[in-house]
Amino acid sequence: MDFGRVVTAMVTPFNEQGIDEENLPLLIEHLISNGTDSVVVAGTTGESPTLTHDEKLRLFERVVTLANGRIRVIAGTGTNDTASSIRLAKEAEACGVDGLLLVAPYYNKPSQEGLYQHFRAIAASTAIPIMLYNIPGRTSININAETILRLAEIDNIVAVKESSGNLSQVSNIIRRKPRDFRVYSGDDYLLLPILAIGGHGIVSVASHVAGKPIADMISNYLEGRTDQATELHNRLLPLFEGLFITSNPVMVKFALNDSGIPVGGVRLPLVRETDEQRDYMRNILQDIQDLI
Repeated sequence: MDFGRVVTAMVTPFNEQGIDEENLPLLIEHLISNGTDSVVVAGTTGESPTLTHDEKLRLFERVVTLANGRIRVIAGTGTNDTASSIRLAKEAEACGVDGLLLVAPYYNKPSQEGLYQHFRAIAASTAIPIMLYNIPGRTSININAETILRLAEIDNIVAVKESSGNLSQVSNIIRRKPRDFRVYSGDDYLLLPILAIGGHGIVSVASHVAGKPIADMISNYLEGRTDQATELHNRLLPLFEGLFITSNPVMVKFALNDSGIPVGGVRLPLVRETDEQRDYMRNILQDIQDLI
């Protein structure tokens, strides 16, 4: 299973009643037309900690229907409870999703063997492809290279979203991984460096507003036009950084709303952007208007 080069960690559109199903099709069409190959539904950028179990299942069903095979749909089903993750994985598979994103268990800080057994048990419960998600800054636990390489030997664990920020770790995974196992950057600003050491693509936040130039950066690099890839990276870097001046997905939701893609606000405990943050993001978007 190849999820493509540009995987968008999709925001969840909200309104006063809950999930904004009326505007969800507009968001999906926007992403499809702007370079997205796959979407992650109910991941961190989708505010998964604030989604109910039923809301997640409804999102999986609706996005699968709206995508209609044009892009792949990856369901965020990882939790810090193995039994709950297995249940949600099975339900997501029944909804017709193409794959699962499994974040490292947060808060309870398992050992590396505990991490291995957690992911192994979930993988054994489902037949669809799995992408691991390593983000120690949020989970307080790093899935080390040795553990990821052990997990990569399991047939339906096919990829990892690496957000450790540790290029040495990423290099060691890429150097020793099975041929068909894909390594994705989990940080937009590290996409080009990770491509340079053999990475496959990006699980992106910025692709909501700059999907085409991100896809162009990847194709330029892979086709040997490294100067053009570097130029795009440098042009987009203020966006990559600016989207995280406050808690994600606050700024990407603002950018979408401001550009005519209504996705609503964020759920508590997140709060909306300040006036200063709005002005900052508008200036960034204006500077790259020719690209997007």
